[in-house]
Amino acid sequence: MVIKEEILEELLKDYKNPQDLLGKEGLLKELTKRLLEKAMDSELTHHLGYEKYSSAGKKRGNSRNGKSSKKIKGSFGEIPIEVPRDRKGDFNPQIIPKHQTRFDGFDDKIISMYARGMTTRDIQDHLQEIYGVEISADLVSTVTDAVLTDVKEWQSRPLDEVYPVLYLDATMVKVRSEGRVVNKSAYLAIGINIEGLKDVLGIWLEQNEGAKFWLKIMMELKNRGVRDIFIACVDGLKGFPEAIEATFPQAEVQLCIVHMIRGSLRFVSWKDRKAVTGDLKLSTRPPRKNRLRQILNALHRNGTGVIPRSPGPGRPTGSGSSPFSPIRKRSEGLSIRPMPLNL
Repeated sequence: MVIKEEILEELLKDYKNPQDLLGKEGLLKELTKRLLEKAMDSELTHHLGYEKYSSAGKKRGNSRNGKSSKKIKGSFGEIPIEVPRDRKGDFNPQIIPKHQTRFDGFDDKIISMYARGMTTRDIQDHLQEIYGVEISADLVSTVTDAVLTDVKEWQSRPLDEVYPVLYLDATMVKVRSEGRVVNKSAYLAIGINIEGLKDVLGIWLEQNEGAKFWLKIMMELKNRGVRDIFIACVDGLKGFPEAIEATFPQAEVQLCIVHMIRGSLRFVSWKDRKAVTGDLKLSTRPPRKNRLRQILNALHRNGTGVIPRSPGPGRPTGSGSSPFSPIRKRSEGLSIRPMPLNL
C-alpha cells in the first residue's frame, strides 16, 4: 500500500523532534490507536451489513451499541482504545479479538527473552525500560506456561518409520537452574527422511553426555515409531555405537569425519598439523575414500613418527571406523529421493 506524499506532509507538519514522532504521546502511537479503532469500525459495519446512521439498519434486529474501553500492550507501549459493540453482543473484532489485551507478537517477545535465560523480574524491567509497558509476574508465567503444552506435544510426536541418515551429537549449553546458570548437555537427534529433508527429532537436556542416556534416547525414538536407521553418524564417545546397535541392530554406525580428524591430530606435532590436516580432509572425500590408507602408510614408510604404528583414532580399523560405510540393501519398497549427502 502506497501512502500519498500529501498525507505524510499533513501528518508531519508539526514535527520538531523525535519525541513528536516516537514519544509516549507521539504521532506513531496516536496513529496506531486511530487506525485500530477505524479498522474495528469497518469490521462492525461489515458485520451489521449497513453503514453508520444508514436507514437500511432499521428492523434488522441488530445495531450499534456504543463502545467499550480497554488497553492493549505491544512494542509501541500501552494504548487505550475504544472498541465498538453491537446489541446482540456477537461482534468479535478480528484485528483485536475479545479479551485480548496484548498485540500480536508481544507474547513472542516474552518467550524469546525467557528462552535466553532472563528471569521474570528481568523481563518485567526490560519491557518497562524499552517499551514503557508494565506487566505482572503472573502474566510472564502465563505466557511461558502456555508454550509448554506445545513443547510437550512436539517432544512426543510420532516419527517416520525409516530415516536413511541420523545425526546424533551433544553440545554444552548454559541453562538457568534453581536460580543459577549451569552447563548442561543438550542431546540432539537430527534425521534425514526419505524426502531428503532434515528433521529435528528431539532435544534432551542432561547434566553430562554418556552412552547410557543415548541408549534411553534410542529407545524413545523407537517407541515413537522409528523402525529402521540406515546410517547413524556419531562421535567417538565410548559405548555410543553399542547403544545404537542394541536398539537398531542393522544400523551402520559411522564415525564423524571431523571427530576422526581431530582425534588423529592428537598424534601429530604442531608444525606438521596443517599439512596433515589438508591431506586428511582430501582423503575423506567420497571419490577418494581409499586415499586415507595410502597416506597413513606413506607416513609410516617415511619414518616421520608423526602417527604411531599402533591402531588409534587416526587409523581406521574395525567396524564403524570407515567414514563411508555402505548402506545395506534394506530400502526395497521405499521411494527414496536421490539426495547429495556430505557425510
